[in-house]
Amino acid sequence: MAELHSSIVSLVSLAAGIASNHPAMGQCQLERLRKMGVREEQIAAVIEIARHIRDEAAEKLDAAFDAASYPEQEEAPAESSDGGSCCSTTASGRSCR
Repeated sequence: MAELHSSIVSLVSLAAGIASNHPAMGQCQLERLRKMGVREEQIAAVIEIARHIRDEAAEKLDAAFDAASYPEQEEAPAESSDGGSCCSTTASGRSCR
């Protein structure tokens, strides 16, 4: 099995921590990434994408809850062009695909 570079593992861990609302939110990964020489722009991109995924998941969860709670007000769910399976583009135009 191929091993991932430690910077990739730290970026994934950072993103997962943010996207999952983990209490530590990947804070320990920031120091590791900076010590490894990962550029701030790359770290910022990962943070933006992770926050976008987290926020989009929360919106979809809220919409599903609202639809179940208030079926008389149910609207058709918004879907992306790919059928809703992937996230949309971030506010700055970054793709999470």
